[in-house]
Amino acid sequence: MKEKPFMAAVSTQRDLRLDLFRGLALWLIFLDHIPSNAVSWITIRNYGFSDATEIFVFISGYTAAFVYGRAMEEHGFIVASARVLKRAWQIYVAHVFLFAIYLAEIAYVAHSFDNPLYTEEMGVRDFLASPDVTIIQALLLKFKPVNMDVLPLYIALLVGFAPVLWLLLRAPSLALIASAVLYALMWTFDWNIPAYPSGNWVFNPLAWQLLFVFGAWCALGGAQNLSRFLNSRVLVAAAAVYLAFAFGIAMTWYFPRFGALVPKFVGELIYPIDKTNLDVLRILHFLSLAVITIYFVPVDWRYLRSRVFKPAIVCGQHSLEVFCLGVFLSFAGHFVFMEVSNRLPMHVLVSVAGIAIMVGTAKLLSWYKNVERKGPRPPAAKPGYAGSDVR
Repeated sequence: MKEKPFMAAVSTQRDLRLDLFRGLALWLIFLDHIPSNAVSWITIRNYGFSDATEIFVFISGYTAAFVYGRAMEEHGFIVASARVLKRAWQIYVAHVFLFAIYLAEIAYVAHSFDNPLYTEEMGVRDFLASPDVTIIQALLLKFKPVNMDVLPLYIALLVGFAPVLWLLLRAPSLALIASAVLYALMWTFDWNIPAYPSGNWVFNPLAWQLLFVFGAWCALGGAQNLSRFLNSRVLVAAAAVYLAFAFGIAMTWYFPRFGALVPKFVGELIYPIDKTNLDVLRILHFLSLAVITIYFVPVDWRYLRSRVFKPAIVCGQHSLEVFCLGVFLSFAGHFVFMEVSNRLPMHVLVSVAGIAIMVGTAKLLSWYKNVERKGPRPPAAKPGYAGSDVR
């Protein structure tokens, strides 16, 4: 039996929670990308199994389905597919420009300060050794310096998204099941995309597509279907218990003596918690965080429009530009720690300054977008001219 399409039941009102948490995820990614950054201890990766990447991918799937799903319903598969591929191309171009600027930044610092360790730490030594071969591999998204793995993942997910979206609009449960089957096959046969010069993609698209598709499924009505479960105190309690369990395990990473309290069979069952292939434990941790968040932050939460959250929201509304800027700033922060000062006050200063620059850039982009939307002002009327009458 054909399922009823979701789009008719989906609200057209913008959910500010998506912008808020995507903006916060961008901040957390920036902090985590700075090596040895003491401020990164406030990020969620230190207190559980998942991190900001799961937030970013899920929200990206949600927003992609919300935008292109309506386009597919109104204009058909071909037009919507073209728009999806156009967005994938835009992100690809942004990735190439970021690659060039990021590489120049690293090479300049390494040469100026006569410290080749920068090129090794950031994974660009192979490029500098044989740029003719490596540049082709970079354009094919097989060669990626450190901290530049998220955009290729997003590009890969978008390239294959149009047929998935078509199925989501007609048989949402089947689309989600197909995504889960691909995820299971990936684990069974150890599928991944090869990287250059060796290894595989840091974020396996065949695994992370499950979270992306689940986000799309939620956007197209799945979240409404789950609403009665999401508001259940039993589910919220279960999510809290799982988060507490994850927190306890995470503490054993930093305080090994606590590891003795964890039964041996538990360690054998949960390890390794694979980020590359999106381990089930990471998915459950993200879903638990989502359940708790939805329960305490409803869509009509009045504080969403307060000035306190405006900086994160505006960053979330310009996620591509802010992410690219964050990658550039993260290496700049690492440089400051290495060459200027590695003390805690400098860690705080660099982290706060970096986020402030990201917020300022996002606000500038919002201002420019509003100016473009308004268009040019009409020319002032000449003296003696009013409408179509000449006096």
